[in-house]
Amino acid sequence: MDAAARAALNGGAGRSRLSRGWGQLARGIRIAIFFIALGACISGANAQNNCKTPVYLTFDTGHMAVAPLVAEVLARQQVRVTFFAANERTQEGDGSLGAHWASWWRARAAEGHEFASHTWDHTYWRADLGTVENPSFRVRPSAGPREGQDFVLTAAGYCEEIARAADRLQVLTGKTPLPLFRAPGGKTSPRLLASARACGFTHVGWSPAGFLGDELPSEKASNAALLHKALREVRSGDILLAHLGIWSRKDPWAPAVLEPLIVGLKERGVCFRTLREHPDYAPGKGR
Repeated sequence: MDAAARAALNGGAGRSRLSRGWGQLARGIRIAIFFIALGACISGANAQNNCKTPVYLTFDTGHMAVAPLVAEVLARQQVRVTFFAANERTQEGDGSLGAHWASWWRARAAEGHEFASHTWDHTYWRADLGTVENPSFRVRPSAGPREGQDFVLTAAGYCEEIARAADRLQVLTGKTPLPLFRAPGGKTSPRLLASARACGFTHVGWSPAGFLGDELPSEKASNAALLHKALREVRSGDILLAHLGIWSRKDPWAPAVLEPLIVGLKERGVCFRTLREHPDYAPGKGR
C-alpha cells in the first residue's frame, strides 16, 4: 500500500472514529435530556401527591364547544376534575349526554375524572310547594321537551331528574358516579336538599372565590380580569366552578383562562383533587 492510500485509509478511520464519537455524544445528550424531563415529571407528580393545599375544580356541562380543549388542557397539566352533567343542548350533536359525546365521556373516565348529576334536563328549582311531609317543587328546565316551561315535580319526580343523569353517566363512562348532584344555577331550598338526601344525593355548590366567572358577560368581566381575580382569591379547600361552554358569553373563558389558572395555582403550591377526595363528600355519605 502506497503512502497516499495509507493516508486516505487513516483519514477515513479518523473520520469514522470522529463520527462515532459525535454519535455517542448525541446519544448521551438525548439520554440526559430524557432523565431530566423524567425527573421534572416525577418531581411535579410528587408535589401534587404530597400537596397539603388542594382545590377541587369542577365543570358543569354546557354547549360543549370547548369540551375538547378542556380535555387537552387537563391531560397536559395532569389535573383530574369532577364533571356535573345534564343533557343540555349543544353546538354539535344530540345533547351533552347523547350518543355524539359518548366517546368523549368514556375517554374522561379512562383518565381518572369523576362524574355526578346536574339533573337530566338542567332543571332549575323555582319554589317550594306542598308540605314538609309531602313536598313538591315548581321547576323550569332549560333543556329537554319542556324547556322554558314552569311545572310541578314531586320530591320523587325531582329525584328521578337527578338519578336519570347519574344513570346515563354510568352507561357512558362505565364508572359509578359520585352520590352527589349540583342544582342548575345552585338554586335550592332546605326542603329540596332534604328530599335529595332522602333519595341518596348530596348537593355540592361552589366556594365564593371558586366562582370563576365564565357565565358573566365578557363585556363586563374580561378573561384577564377573571384570571387575575381567581389567582388572587382562590384558597386551599375551595371548590371551583367552570362550564363546558356558555351560550351567552362572546369571548369564551376556557381558551384564555383555564391553563394559565391551573399553572398559576400550581406555582403557588396548590394541587387539584376530585370531589371523591373531598373530606365532606367521601364515598358513603350519599347514595
